[in-house]
Amino acid sequence: MKTQEDKIFVKKFGKNLRKVRKSKKISMTKLAFDSGLEYSQISRIELGQINTSIAAANSIALALKIETKDLFDF
Repeated sequence: MKTQEDKIFVKKFGKNLRKVRKSKKISMTKLAFDSGLEYSQISRIELGQINTSIAAANSIALALKIETKDLFDF
């Protein structure tokens, strides 16, 4: 990641993803299966360790049955 602001943004995105996932009572395993992503990728996104693609964010949103933009509402 390029800047401190990027790191903060990625952490906030991950924290929001975890909040939304837990509010829907969905495990990381189920989210990974439903989104077609690896469990480890979901985990690293939630921990703010990796920056994810827009396509992956869209897959996650579809699996959570929310609008993709809602993942960025933090």
